[in-house]
Amino acid sequence: MSLVQLACLYLGALWLLLMPAWTAEQEQHPLIPADVPKDINKQPNMIFILTDDQDLHMESLSYMPYLQEHLVKKGTSYDRHYCTVALCCPSRASLLTGKAAHNVNVTDVNPPYGGYPKFVSQGFNSAYLPLWLQEADYNTYYTGKLFNAHSIDNYNSPFAAGWNGSDFLLDPFTYEYLNATMQRNHDDPVSYEGQYSADVVASKAYGFLDEAIEAKRKDNRPFWLGIAPMAPHSNNHHNERNIDGNFTEKSVTMSPPVSADRHKHLFQDVKVPRTPHFNPDHPNGVSWIGQLAQQNETNVDYNDEWYRSRLRALQPVDEMIDEVFRRLEEAGITDETYVFFSTDNGYHIGQHRLQPGKQCAYEEDINVPFIVRGPGVAFDHRTEVVSTHTDLAPTFLRLAGVDDRTMEKYSFDGQAMPIAANFGSHDSLGKRFDRRTEHVNVEMWGIIMSEGKHGQVLHSNHTYKALRLIGEDYNLLYTVWCSNEHELYDLNKDPWEMENLYTQDNDRILSFTNTKKSSRSMTSPIMQDHENVSQDGSSSAFPETVSLPRLISRLDTLLIVLKTCRGRQCTHPWEVLHPEGDVQDLHDALNSDFDDFYEVQQQRLYFEKCEKGYIAESEGPDGPKVWGDGGVGVMWDEMAV
Repeated sequence: MSLVQLACLYLGALWLLLMPAWTAEQEQHPLIPADVPKDINKQPNMIFILTDDQDLHMESLSYMPYLQEHLVKKGTSYDRHYCTVALCCPSRASLLTGKAAHNVNVTDVNPPYGGYPKFVSQGFNSAYLPLWLQEADYNTYYTGKLFNAHSIDNYNSPFAAGWNGSDFLLDPFTYEYLNATMQRNHDDPVSYEGQYSADVVASKAYGFLDEAIEAKRKDNRPFWLGIAPMAPHSNNHHNERNIDGNFTEKSVTMSPPVSADRHKHLFQDVKVPRTPHFNPDHPNGVSWIGQLAQQNETNVDYNDEWYRSRLRALQPVDEMIDEVFRRLEEAGITDETYVFFSTDNGYHIGQHRLQPGKQCAYEEDINVPFIVRGPGVAFDHRTEVVSTHTDLAPTFLRLAGVDDRTMEKYSFDGQAMPIAANFGSHDSLGKRFDRRTEHVNVEMWGIIMSEGKHGQVLHSNHTYKALRLIGEDYNLLYTVWCSNEHELYDLNKDPWEMENLYTQDNDRILSFTNTKKSSRSMTSPIMQDHENVSQDGSSSAFPETVSLPRLISRLDTLLIVLKTCRGRQCTHPWEVLHPEGDVQDLHDALNSDFDDFYEVQQQRLYFEKCEKGYIAESEGPDGPKVWGDGGVGVMWDEMAV
């Protein structure tokens, strides 16, 4: 039995001894396949649990036994779900609006480029998820962290719109585990100094859940409840110092997460997984990452304790999950409620020699947990459907029964994910969504600061555009930095992202196998050149090779589309380049007929300089050329969104 399994078993046994008396009455239910409810069109309840900075790739979910019991084993895990900005506030802004970060233009955690004031100034306090859910006849509730820079000074300037009930964590105390300040509905903020933050948020969540259940009994209105504890984020304390008697300078001390007393003894021997890219002997990456020194033993030990502190900080969240399901069972509404679990962005500790932190385009930072349980959702299932946080708002609204015309009015940059039977049978997970799921657009602007005592260094050149491209037989990360350095990784052969192909000989040949079936007519000369066609119009698998220049020209052009995309351009970017629809993925674009179009006619993506926020003029070119008659590219006019 692994250390992870032993730890989980020990934790579960310990908590049974410590938890309140109601657990003795908790019913046990057999693990059976989820059935589609009799009335699938009935508006379901929804609960969305959102943690802060939780990793997927360092096995944090394995240390949450209640999450495993209630969600993983009785729901579906989306293994290829991504945030599109690996930073708290921009990620949450995209999640709640269904728009790419460059369209929300909330690109940092504080003004002038980010935070709650920026979200408001961009007009989104009157155009985001809770208001749309209320229009769909939902009661809406939220507790915990909403945005960064949502503070004791500005919480009512204006008040966050769209909630029937709310109790927000407020800055500058959001990230203090034992000193939370919360603000309920339109009341004044209240300090909970000395109480454990996640327990306070859990208590608020139970109250709102009870309120929502009671309201549903009275008027039959469904509810959407957001629960956002700040675990396992670092413990941040804001410092102030007076200079010359008339100037106050603020700084932040970032220390490991603080454990609740009941969990301090846990995980004493656990360490960050020693994967090949953990503190490697040779540096990799570009820009400032390629210059990082290897961590010494003292540094590694410190970071292992940081990791253990994060696991301990997640235990109250895990306990909360158990209590939420207990209350749903008690109310008899488990089978009519979707429960989602995710986080705003991922996290790294030691990978690529990085100190604790986020904000990179590597898989640890952008590939995040996303699990759902509810009506029509398969039990104990994993899917490789590619999805992003920009898909969540349209997904919630589609489950709420919002019609296509209304969805179009909101101009989403994402689209509804396949969740349950009203999206099509769960047996087709990964198939009904495949025209959208090839690519993920990742963006970042500004300064990065690593966390912990070994990482208090600011790097100002941390603006980049990145593309995750995932098909049946290719799995790529392509990044262009504001220093105009590049990274290209083939994750099928290099899952740890350690071999930057862009720096290697441009004559190098990559190979993969084309296993897809063509959507084109048998008589298409492009298809006949590109695929081995059988009489039934399907394509047989064959090895396909591509040189780096041919591949990079396609990736660069696709990224030029995505960096300014709006609406359908974001979900169907190849359609921007090939309006006739004959190119739908990378395989199609690699047809040799398009070599001149991509390699000669298109400009390359570049930055004029490293900006602290989204300044469109510093990110070139303005747009790509579009495939025209005779293979001659014409300038891109903005497509109708």
